[in-house]
Amino acid sequence: MNVIDNSIPFVKASACGNDFLLIDGSLVPQDVAAFSRHICDRHEGIGADGVEWMSPHFSADVEVKLSNADGSPAEISGNGTRCVAAYVCATQGKERISILTGAGMKICALTARHDSEYEFEMEMGEANVQPEMLIKLARGEIRGMPVSTGNPHLVVFVRDFPPDWQARAAEIQRSSHFSQGVNVEFVAVKSKNDINARFFERGVGETRSSGTGSCASAVAALAIGRASSPIRVHAPGGTQTVRKEGKNVFLRGTARLVCRGEFFLS
Repeated sequence: MNVIDNSIPFVKASACGNDFLLIDGSLVPQDVAAFSRHICDRHEGIGADGVEWMSPHFSADVEVKLSNADGSPAEISGNGTRCVAAYVCATQGKERISILTGAGMKICALTARHDSEYEFEMEMGEANVQPEMLIKLARGEIRGMPVSTGNPHLVVFVRDFPPDWQARAAEIQRSSHFSQGVNVEFVAVKSKNDINARFFERGVGETRSSGTGSCASAVAALAIGRASSPIRVHAPGGTQTVRKEGKNVFLRGTARLVCRGEFFLS
């Protein structure tokens, strides 16, 4: 078989440095985990934090299923969902896009567009904040606040980011407290409306940004009275804005369509 005929087309998109491959869900291979690991590899594949498998759905503009870079499934990525919204907006011209995720229906409303970059505000639904918990690590005890934004998070407030924060986050993820794994955020509050965050995600490791992580960080800061809505969440990949209206959380940020291509299967 000609190698060009044995390929899977993709679109690559990035939301504040959190990058995803958008692929037609009808092309899901038999071993989706192995394929996801291969195509997400930054040396042997295209490189990405995850794959969003897109399929038609009777009650939404599109249904997505997310595979992390290590092949594991995940309920939702806020940034990945926004990347899918950018693709739907570009290909179908829609400005209000309904996306069915593993964490339920999400609505992305277009707020700005410039060439291949789009800005959306997405209704994330309610966030569930739990009381702070104490976790024992090899490096000592650490306190964190469990938050669910459709997927699990632990928010750790710090004055400054420890130089070994990635190692601490990885150890937190291995804790017996989190049987389903957990996304870890280290957060430094800078003002009532500004926080800095670092993200260590399930199945990926350190990421330059996170949509659900930004929401978890902001909601946790609100819960302990250290911030006021709206909150700008600053990360290495860029800034997203989180606001809370009643019980609902809204996330605003950009997504950029980077390129399209074909991934050759071996």
